[in-house]
Amino acid sequence: MFRAFSLAAAVAAFLLAVLGSWVRINGAGMTCPDWPLCHHALVPALGGGVALEWSHRLLALVTGLLVLPALWFGWRARKRIGGVGAVLAFIGAVFIVQVALGGLTVALANTPWSVVVHWGTAMLLLAGLTALAMLAVVAPAYVAIRHSLLGGVLTACAALAFVTMLAGSYVSSSGAGLACSTLPACDGGSWTGTLAGQLAQMTHRWIAAAFFAVATVAAYMAALGTTPRVRAAALAAYALVVLQVALGIANVAWQLPTVLREAHAANACAAFVAFVASLVFAAVDGTVPAVARDRSGRVSVDDVVPSPARAARPHAVARSHAHAHSEPVEELAG
Repeated sequence: MFRAFSLAAAVAAFLLAVLGSWVRINGAGMTCPDWPLCHHALVPALGGGVALEWSHRLLALVTGLLVLPALWFGWRARKRIGGVGAVLAFIGAVFIVQVALGGLTVALANTPWSVVVHWGTAMLLLAGLTALAMLAVVAPAYVAIRHSLLGGVLTACAALAFVTMLAGSYVSSSGAGLACSTLPACDGGSWTGTLAGQLAQMTHRWIAAAFFAVATVAAYMAALGTTPRVRAAALAAYALVVLQVALGIANVAWQLPTVLREAHAANACAAFVAFVASLVFAAVDGTVPAVARDRSGRVSVDDVVPSPARAARPHAVARSHAHAHSEPVEELAG
C-alpha cells in the first residue's frame, strides 16, 4: 500500500502542477474568486475558465487525499526503508504550507509574487513526493548523502531548475513573456532590458543559461562514469533540459502559442523531477561505480556497497572509507 499510495500521490502532484500552469496560462486563476468554494458553491456552473479552475481545485483535493495515506503508510515503513523518515517530515511541512497558500493566492488575486511562492511550494511538494515514491519502489535499507563532485553538480542542477521555474512563473504571471521579442538578447541588443518586464525576462534567460551550462557538465560527468541508475536519470534529465531550451526559443519565435507555453511549463516540471530522481539514486547507490580500476590496472572495491550489505557490514564499510575511491557519507535517518 505504501508503494501504491506514494506513486499515486507523486503522479497526482505532477498532473496538478501541469493543470495549474494551464489555468495560469489561460488566465483562469481568478474565475473562482472565493476559496475553498467557487462562486459560493461546492460545484459551480462549469463553463469557460471556471471549469479549469474548479478542476484544478478538485485535483488538489484528490492529491491531498492521496498524500495523507502515503504519509501514514510511509510512517509505518520508516524503520525498514532508509531515508523515509526525513522525506516524510519534509512532505508534511510543505503540504501544510501549500494548502494555506492555495487560499492565500486567491485572496491576493493571483499577484505575480503570490503565484511564484505557490508554484515554488508546489515544486517542493512534488520533489518530496517523487523521492518518497522512489524510496517506496527501491526500498533501500540504507540511504546516505554522499559528498562527491557529481553529487554536488546534480544538486546544483536541481536547485537551478527550481530557480529557473520560479523566474519563469513570475515572467508568465506578470505578462512579460514577450517583453523581449528577440533572441538571445532583448530588443535593441540589450542583455539586461530597460523596462521591468524586460528585466524579468532577461533574468529568466540568464538563469536558464546557467542551468543549461551546469546541466551539460552534469551530463558529461555522468556519461564518463557513475552508477547506472544515476547515469540514466542524469542523462534523461539533460535530454529534457535540451528540449526545454528548444521550447523556450520556439515560444519567443512563434509569439507564445498556448500549447507551446504549456509544453514549456510541463517539461520544466519533468526536468526538475528527473534531477530529483538522480539525487535520490545518488543517495541510494552512490555516484562512484562499485568496482574501479586504478592506474596500474588493479581492481579495488569502492566504498559504494549495496544498501543491504552496508547495513550488515558496518565495520567493513568503515574500513573502506580509508581507500582512495571513498565518498564522504552522511547517513539519513530512516
